[in-house]
Amino acid sequence: MLKLTGSAKSAVRTITFALPSDHPAGKVSVVGNFNDWKPGAAPLKKRSNGTMSATVKVPVDYIVAFRYLGENGTWFDDPDADFIDAGASVILAK
Repeated sequence: MLKLTGSAKSAVRTITFALPSDHPAGKVSVVGNFNDWKPGAAPLKKRSNGTMSATVKVPVDYIVAFRYLGENGTWFDDPDADFIDAGASVILAK
């Protein structure tokens, strides 16, 4: 699940990346152009409802390219992204 927030007057958008509690990837981080593709820079943390999430802030109109990195080097995309290209999930932070 992806959630994009920010007021119309703000120059920043907040993106929340979330995975369900039963996701099989184990420990996961979100890796993308907003953190120079550094594994572990944005780890998803367990929430009280069992899901895992991480939040990042990006400028308005930023094109976010990202993937999730799970344990054992497992890379995967988010089906809720605006689209998925050959190498990443993509969100248009409007």
